[in-house]
Amino acid sequence: MKLPLAESSPYSNLISDIEKGQVKIPQFQRDFVWDLKKSANLLDSIMKGYPIGTFIFWKTNERLRSIRDLGNFQLPEPPDGDFINYVLDGQQRLTSLFATLKGLKLHRENGKSEDYADMFLDLNAAEDEQIVITDTVNKDQKGIIRIKNLLDGDIELLASYPKEYHKKLNEYKKRIEAYHFPIIMIKDSPIDIATEIFTRINVSGKPLSLFEIMVAKTFDVEKNFDLAEKFSELIENLRLVNFETISDATVLQTISVILKKECKRKQILKLNKGKFIEVWDEVVDAIERTVEYFRSYYRIPVSQLLPYNALIVPFSYFFYHHKDKPTGVKQKYLQDFFWRCSLSGRYSSGVETKLAQDVRRIDNILNDRLPKYDWGIDVSSEFITNNGWFSASRSFIKAILCLYAYHQPKSFNDNSIINISNYWLKQANSKNYHHFFPKAYLQKKGWDYWDINHILNITIVDDFLNKREIKAKSPAVYMKRFKKLNPNLDATMKTHLITNLERFGIWDNNYGTFMKKRAQAISRKLTQRIISQQIDKDIVPELTDDYEEVEIK
Repeated sequence: MKLPLAESSPYSNLISDIEKGQVKIPQFQRDFVWDLKKSANLLDSIMKGYPIGTFIFWKTNERLRSIRDLGNFQLPEPPDGDFINYVLDGQQRLTSLFATLKGLKLHRENGKSEDYADMFLDLNAAEDEQIVITDTVNKDQKGIIRIKNLLDGDIELLASYPKEYHKKLNEYKKRIEAYHFPIIMIKDSPIDIATEIFTRINVSGKPLSLFEIMVAKTFDVEKNFDLAEKFSELIENLRLVNFETISDATVLQTISVILKKECKRKQILKLNKGKFIEVWDEVVDAIERTVEYFRSYYRIPVSQLLPYNALIVPFSYFFYHHKDKPTGVKQKYLQDFFWRCSLSGRYSSGVETKLAQDVRRIDNILNDRLPKYDWGIDVSSEFITNNGWFSASRSFIKAILCLYAYHQPKSFNDNSIINISNYWLKQANSKNYHHFFPKAYLQKKGWDYWDINHILNITIVDDFLNKREIKAKSPAVYMKRFKKLNPNLDATMKTHLITNLERFGIWDNNYGTFMKKRAQAISRKLTQRIISQQIDKDIVPELTDDYEEVEIK
């Protein structure tokens, strides 16, 4: 990286460069927020020859996603190969200046608009008074002039003003045209350095996310590629199948492991723009086939149940290289991989490093070889009992909820399939989560909170049952009512891994028996999904209080 260079640009050059598209505001800049009054103060400082601060530009021949127009002025694209100066600092000042000098009308997000042609010079103001004004009420109309008209007006217009103002008009026009704007130019720096400079300058603002940087970096007009729009399209497609909570970081990680088998921030920033764009459609296809596989084979109905967003990455890597649904040993090895990651807290920390390791395990599966693992899995009923305190954010709990969902739980009262919602599943008090032995009932019986709020006591039900039918009644009471309403109740309860109402202690409200029997039922189902290795016998991991995988920012 070369040292920054201090330069200056006269008014005419700066405005010309903006008009030619050689000075641009990158899309990651915040919205223009200055109002007319603040902009007028800036122009007033220029009229008086005061310093207005230094602009910082990043000079590069890269093409970033940038603001395409300012109000009613469309900013053109410069010729290919030409350098562009992207504004890292000074966007508010530069936009104010350009909008005023060109007389633009800017539209705000709140629906309001401001006309920067309504910026005037008060020809009667003294040097120590406000020269640039926006309020012309009670002003002599022959003693004010629009700044745009001062710069663009012909001789006839200026001559129409009283003679005593001619000297001031000429002086003010010269002041603007002679003003030199100080610029610090950053040259020959990669985008990650440029965005780091931007972030440090804007210390009070929100740091740029990796996705925002990659949106800027991969933008391509000719190829009609806009990562922000492409990602939105992907999410809208996933919304149709209830998997819209997949993060932008997960998508970037997926692209990176497919291209480089690595996905750390530094690696993603180095991805070749052309290859990134070229592989996008195939990556989207791989992600969508992964989601369909999760929904159909593992019967995970919504993305909120996924133990980790990061699971999308290795599976998408698999489907990128394997165009058909896996069968035979591939299917078994993938299932083993899924449950090992989900039950072990695999992606609760160091997710990028672990993903790089795991795509190599996927390579083994692609070649019909069983991967070796350096972490063990304990799916015993004792381990589930000891580690099952219920939090909707824990990967271990989500894994068991996936198991519940696999069996397509039915409604207690009529054996209908339960609707599971992403919106509801965001929190532990979700309308879909029901304590089979109600909390209020168990508290009266003296049970401890940690024993009550346990995954073994959770069933997935309809909101209707929770609020109106069950409430705080004992299982023996409310299940007797459901037995009358639902002749298939025994079959219904098997979809909740409650395989025998009598042996599970339901009719005599025996919570201890219920917990023991349900733990055994869950343990049997999980054991069927794991291919046991020696490491499982040697290592019994302690689960951490993991909440979400560490994602790149």
